[in-house]
Amino acid sequence: MTGEESASKPTWPDDRAEFEAQRRRDSLAMGEDAALFREARDVVMAADRHRYTYMWSWMGVPIIQMPADIVATQEIVWATKPDVIVETGVARGGSVVFYASMLTLLGKGKVIGVDVDIRAHNRETIESHPMAGRISLVEGSSTDPGTIARVKALVPPGASTMLILDSDHSKAHVLAELRALSPLVTPGQFLIVADTLLGRLDAGQTPTTRAKFWPPGDEPLAAVHQFLIENDGFHCDREINAKMILSSSPGGYLRSRVK
Repeated sequence: MTGEESASKPTWPDDRAEFEAQRRRDSLAMGEDAALFREARDVVMAADRHRYTYMWSWMGVPIIQMPADIVATQEIVWATKPDVIVETGVARGGSVVFYASMLTLLGKGKVIGVDVDIRAHNRETIESHPMAGRISLVEGSSTDPGTIARVKALVPPGASTMLILDSDHSKAHVLAELRALSPLVTPGQFLIVADTLLGRLDAGQTPTTRAKFWPPGDEPLAAVHQFLIENDGFHCDREINAKMILSSSPGGYLRSRVK
């Protein structure tokens, strides 16, 4: 590049802070747009007729999550840099592989996946995956004291810990998980409750093609509301939740308060 070319190149101001501030304002404003949320919710439920959440994979493994939730979770992991991510509800394994890949980028950490029934073929997929070295699997009910003790034993002392609840979506089970497992979450870290969209559906929209049926009032969002009444150590993260219009978990992104 000649001196003349260099001199003619415009000098742009550093607008990174302004960009982030505008992004936050836009997110919070969108979170107040009830009409947009209803439209987006109806699109999500229409796509569910085609099993939309089952169409995605992470590093070759079915993840069974909405793309918006995947992106939001990577934002959270990158920003908060947990040492340990605990997830209840392993399913086919894509989510634990996803979390392990994020921790690999951070150069540290482990994922603990808990499920009442880790089927042999799903275990084989996970344990033969390149990310397997960062994943520990615990089979058992996520609310059973014995299972919880095994999970706690895998968390190193002083580890910064994040928690995702994505197993049985009944209110009673999710609330029991929240009460039993939320103490694992360290200050400033996130506790994500999956499938809270079930609590924001109109009558007749609740999916009936799943193995179980969770009508409004007997679903994860109802458990979140009760938990937040009982526990002032967590709050809904406004900015993240405001963005979750094409998500299975709006209102489910909680953060542990910094003491």
